[in-house]
Amino acid sequence: MATSPSAGRRAQPDLGWPVRGVGRARRGASLVAGPVRCLTWAGWQPRRRRAKLAIMPLHIGIVACSAEGAALCYRTICAEGPLLLGPLAHPEISMHTPSLDRYVGCIDSGDWAGAAELMLASAGTLARAGADFLICPDNTIHQALSLVAPRSPLPWLSIADVVANVAAARGLRRLGILGTRWLIASEVYPGALAARGLDYLRPAQAECDEIHRIIMTELITGVVTPVAVAYHRSVIDGLRLAGCDGVILGCTEIPLIINDGNSSLPTLDSTRLLARAALHHAIRGPAAYP
Repeated sequence: MATSPSAGRRAQPDLGWPVRGVGRARRGASLVAGPVRCLTWAGWQPRRRRAKLAIMPLHIGIVACSAEGAALCYRTICAEGPLLLGPLAHPEISMHTPSLDRYVGCIDSGDWAGAAELMLASAGTLARAGADFLICPDNTIHQALSLVAPRSPLPWLSIADVVANVAAARGLRRLGILGTRWLIASEVYPGALAARGLDYLRPAQAECDEIHRIIMTELITGVVTPVAVAYHRSVIDGLRLAGCDGVILGCTEIPLIINDGNSSLPTLDSTRLLARAALHHAIRGPAAYP
């Protein structure tokens, strides 16, 4: 008797959220057209108690830039995978990282086409390693994503879309943006926030410069000082007084020093939110939303 190719395999749920991307659709996802082809995500947070899921997760590819942010993203996926998959379980993960100075050289000179080529080289390496989709735990180089996505062998999750969706889901209306001066001056977050009807505020230029210095001379090398913590807290206090009701930690190293426990505003941890979005997409199990 003839059987279908899927006979004997566990059916995967279709959660109904749209997928935009290149490459093949997996596990019931639907493809829709869009000018920047990347995956979109509605936002979730892990609950303490979840049923174990007898599924085969997708293979996550991490296009890494700076080591500390990429490592935190990787560790978050591995640490929170068991909440959905059972003890010690997490999706398969591959990561590729060119030398950071190559990215910085491109960014300093405004060569976003060059940054895109570095991202595409990593994408190709990860596709050959068997990854099903890609994430990049670096906010700054998302400025090149529109150049990358149309040529990418695999679809991407956008860190800005992930953060903006969570901000909207939490009912936040005006977000302060922290990050490198390259990121703060860009349209990465303003565009994602505006698409969801959310307002934003950038720190003053002198504050942007000092945060940039702390990131590039301390945080990306794993150096954490009380002075850096205090400075970030003071900038966040200023954003709160200016009417912000949340703050985007728009550098994947800032969560090393700032969190809800020491911030006067609710924080949107771009590193961990991206990791959780990737975990959710890789698993696509039931009860994935809060």
